[in-house]
Amino acid sequence: MTMIFKKIKSLEKQIDNYLDLVVKGGFLFKQGVKYYMESEKEEFQQRLDSLNETESDGDNLRRDIETRLYTETLIPESRGDVLGLLEACDRVLNLTAETLNQFYVEEPFILPELKNKYIELAEISISSLEEMVAAVRAYFTDVGAVKNYINKVQLYETESDKIATKIKYEVFRKDVDLCQKMHMRYFALHIENIADEAEDVCDRLSIAVIKRSL
Repeated sequence: MTMIFKKIKSLEKQIDNYLDLVVKGGFLFKQGVKYYMESEKEEFQQRLDSLNETESDGDNLRRDIETRLYTETLIPESRGDVLGLLEACDRVLNLTAETLNQFYVEEPFILPELKNKYIELAEISISSLEEMVAAVRAYFTDVGAVKNYINKVQLYETESDKIATKIKYEVFRKDVDLCQKMHMRYFALHIENIADEAEDVCDRLSIAVIKRSL
């Protein structure tokens, strides 16, 4: 019994470390967008490299956790829910890396008067990610607090929708080429999608909480 307890505590520590990487990825993404908008190429590149490394570390740790859940038969009653939550969180982390890499590859033109709105959108979307992580942590430590964090995710997701809509509205009323309008819309959409994915994680989390109470 003592050995099983130690294994479970070790697994919980790994999950906590994984969630730390998700938060770190969100922070690096937010900083990367800021430095892109400010044309700080070296600072942007540093955040991009760090984010790619963080995303890779996250993938490796997630796979290790999943392997342990199966091979060591830990928390069998909620193993499926934990696996699903980890995979859903991984999609959020991957999206931050994919989006910032697209900034590097495509170098989108952003109108100067809209740059602060993109920075604001990134900050709000990452706030949603951070509250998502807090909700997942609470699932393991204080299930009664999960709903509060989920509510915050939903508030940030709604705000990200509003900001993204404002950006798109303004973009299509500017006197620039249609291809530039589409490009700016595309990047607003993908930043906004981070908050959408965080909300999807919380939808899954809500179901997991209900199952635990049955």
